[in-house]
Order: sequence, then structure tokens, then C-alpha cells
Amino acid sequence: MARWTCEEVVKRLRSLGDPRAAEGAARFGIRVSSILGVSAPNLRRLAREIGKDHALAGRLWTTGIYDARVLAALIDDPARVTPRQMERWAGDFDSWAVCDAACCCLFDKTPDPWDKAIAWTGRKPEYVKRAGFVLMAALAVHDKKAPDERFEAFFPLIMRHAADERNFVKKAVNWALRQIGKRNARLNKLAIRTVQDIRRTGSKAAKWIAADALRELTSDRVQARLKR
Repeated sequence: MARWTCEEVVKRLRSLGDPRAAEGAARFGIRVSSILGVSAPNLRRLAREIGKDHALAGRLWTTGIYDARVLAALIDDPARVTPRQMERWAGDFDSWAVCDAACCCLFDKTPDPWDKAIAWTGRKPEYVKRAGFVLMAALAVHDKKAPDERFEAFFPLIMRHAADERNFVKKAVNWALRQIGKRNARLNKLAIRTVQDIRRTGSKAAKWIAADALRELTSDRVQARLKR
């Protein structure tokens, strides 16, 4: 199979870009210095065409182009991703979308993302801290074999950081809480208990997180699925 060069991929991305989509990305909170406006379906199709390529992913990431970085997360080989690379990429996060792509499409499949999930929640930068909670949410969905105890260890961190008023942090805290609480009936009960503790803290962010999470965790749809 012929290997793609970084230049070839960027040229392809430019041909797929939509200037109107690039301009409109800011409406969704994606405010980056370089964006081509390639749609998610086109990025996924291109990723399938390229296949896994760890070296190419690294070169695409260094371009700083939003679309290239999302593609890098899609084509990188998680088995070859090191903790050092994870730290380097996390330090480059400049939008929630790149953060989520890296965490949900790549980092959660690396040999051991659990330590990063915990460590990043304690970091100051908004998107790095978000990454910790996005990893929690991704692991709750994708790691089918993980024992409940690993997710229980996340509840104190969720509780501790629920007062962070920054938009992309509080939404990620909420996301992690909901996904863990939908994993099974036992974790659902523990998540609801955490929601009640969060609600008592009194901060504006905590109240929003608690109300939104409780609505889903106690919904008929979720409870019926957990009973099945």
C-alpha cells in the first residue's frame, strides 16, 4: 500500500474544505487560527482511505491545522501512542473539538489512559482539564471490561471540580457523570448520589451539572435500559 505524505493529505484536505463551514465553526465554539472546514463525514472517509499511520499522524498534528489534527486522531495507532505524546498533544489543544477527537477516537484506546484521565482533571488549562473528563466519558462508553471500581474512583474528582464555571470544563464534568451513570444500575445509583452531593455545593456550575445529569440519569429511558 502506498504511503501518503503530509503534503498530499493537506492538499486533499484543502480540496475538501468549505470556507463557509470554516467561517461558521466559531458559532459552535471552535475558534482556532487555522481551519479548512472539512466535514466530519469527509474526514472519516479520508481516514479510512489512509488507514492507520502513526508517523503521518504526528506530522499532520504539527501542521496546526484544525482539520489535520482531527484526522491525525483518527489515523494514529493507539498502540504506538506514548504518555509523552499524549501530554504534547494535550498541550496543543485549542478547541473542545480537537480535544474530544483526540480523547474519544485515540487516547481512550491507548495502553493506559486512566492515569491521564485523573491527572488532567487537576490541570489549569481549560482544554487539558476538559480532556480528563472527556476521557472518563469515553472510557465509560468504550471500555466494556473495566470494573466498576475504576469508575467509582472518578466520582470524587467529578465532585471536586463541579464548581469550575468554565463552559467547556463544566460540560465535560457533566458528560463524564452521565456516561458513567448510564453504564450499569450500580454505577447509576452512585452517580445519582454524587449528583445530590454536587447540588448541595451551591455553585452555579454545580447546580447546572446536577440538574442536567439528574434529568437523564433518572429518565424512564435510561432506567428501563438499565433494568433490561
